[in-house]
Amino acid sequence: MSKFSENVRYLRNKRAISQEAFAEELQLTRSKVAAYEEARAEPNIHTLIGYSEYFRLPVDALIKTNLTKGREDTFIDIGNNRVLFPVLINEENEDVIELISKEASAGYLTGYSDTEYIANLPIMNLNFLPTGKYRAFPIKGDSMYPWVKDGDFVVGKFMEDPKLVRNNNCYIILTKENGLVYKRVMTDRLEDDYIILSSDNKQYHPYDLHTSEVLEIWEFTVNLSLGQYEEDEVNPAHVMSLLRSVGVELKDLKERVSGIETQA
Repeated sequence: MSKFSENVRYLRNKRAISQEAFAEELQLTRSKVAAYEEARAEPNIHTLIGYSEYFRLPVDALIKTNLTKGREDTFIDIGNNRVLFPVLINEENEDVIELISKEASAGYLTGYSDTEYIANLPIMNLNFLPTGKYRAFPIKGDSMYPWVKDGDFVVGKFMEDPKLVRNNNCYIILTKENGLVYKRVMTDRLEDDYIILSSDNKQYHPYDLHTSEVLEIWEFTVNLSLGQYEEDEVNPAHVMSLLRSVGVELKDLKERVSGIETQA
């Protein structure tokens, strides 16, 4: 529990509550609280649950993640709980987009909530995107052909609830069993807590997925077709360069359209 002591001290101080008052809230002694914060003792499972409930954070986030490097919006409220959601910022204190490379995608199922994993990803900015949290994912296979091809990258906007999906729209979905998938979602069974995942390539049959199996879901925003490049050229540097050029082009187009509307 190497990170637990630092985390709980940090979280308590953020709330500006004294050790005495905090100990009373959790029905502990002040000496116990001090021992946990100074790493002189480790809490039992009952105490861990108490900390988890008080801070509305999962136990694994308290003991595995360095929360001092996060921000208040690093956590997303889902029901009565708060779920860790790593967010990176640049030197201007602005959100950046993490690029999930082909190599990194293999570990995304276990690393998606790990701030250290996210911190090691390449990052980029897309200034033309509206407010939201975005990530860029590599596409494997031909299930969404011809609109999205093997080797493309899809930028998705994070959604807090899979039940907010729109019928016949495309999403990147992190599932408990199969990791990352990119599919078109049908909502015919949404009232029963199921979404139907469909491929644009009709050689692949649609299938049902219970919403409880969804760990993350990202709404399709931008498709970056990299089919013109050789495989050894598709690396984070090339992708970021492409994204920046697309951002400039779209920004310029937006300014032209605004000029035309103003003249009209």
